[in-house]
Amino acid sequence: MSGSERAALIADAAIALLAERGLRGLTHRAVDEAAGLPPGSTSNHARTRAALLAAALDRIAELEAGEYAPQPDGGSADPRGFLVAVVAGGLCEALGPRGRALTLARLELALEAGRRPELRARYDALGAGFRGMAERLLCAAGAAEPGWAAERLVAWCDGVLFHAVAGAGAERGRSEASLRQEVETMLTALLGA
Repeated sequence: MSGSERAALIADAAIALLAERGLRGLTHRAVDEAAGLPPGSTSNHARTRAALLAAALDRIAELEAGEYAPQPDGGSADPRGFLVAVVAGGLCEALGPRGRALTLARLELALEAGRRPELRARYDALGAGFRGMAERLLCAAGAAEPGWAAERLVAWCDGVLFHAVAGAGAERGRSEASLRQEVETMLTALLGA
């Protein structure tokens, strides 16, 4: 197993533990056990708890960017429709079986980032990449102020995810059709009719 494969295995195990047990359940020993690695392997890769949290956050950003990032639209004649599809598809992925674990882990790390400045800086830097993607898509869809609209769209998406995974809406499922309709309503508010 290469170093990068082991690093991914450790980060994936940390994400699974964060989703299943929360921050209290994330220990170096628990990651070793969950990953099926010899004792001390996680400590060799991430010496401190802060380093382990950062590794999990980096891996979440890597996985989400790969899974939820829009594919080039080939100069779509309907950039607004493309934006709706990207946002609704990303929300569906984030609420699906694999994405739900990433979303739960990311929410745990977001709360911890409020208490750890070094994690906050990393969390914010990674989040800027997603806001940049939203800004480019909103610009193509005709937003007068794409930066302003991107901030609101990303905040709204975070709220939808929190509500559906950890908030009052956690017991209700959301269909792709209902998410698509909600995204269209939000974009009408941001872009106009």
